[in-house]
Amino acid sequence: MDGKITEAEVRHVSYLARLNPTDEEVRLFSGQLSEILAYVEQLNEVDTTDIQPTAHALPLRNVFRDDLPAAGLDTDRALANAPRREGPFFAVPKVLDQDSGA
Repeated sequence: MDGKITEAEVRHVSYLARLNPTDEEVRLFSGQLSEILAYVEQLNEVDTTDIQPTAHALPLRNVFRDDLPAAGLDTDRALANAPRREGPFFAVPKVLDQDSGA
């Protein structure tokens, strides 16, 4: 990969994410994403031969609470802020039957 994100690639990913950016946003995002890839390429040039792999720079560990069973929300409370509902379910628009267009 040459590190350059084209406007066509930005439009394709926008379509997949169901976004509708303006032409100006597509140009802006194309340039910004290309700059990010160029920076990552710079990082690939750093010699890390003698560096131990780490998950974090400091010796930290997560402290999790005990996973204990608890009562869940009742249906009415869980759906209280739902934009649409059908009976005891969230109602969402269909997206799987649409043409891919890609």
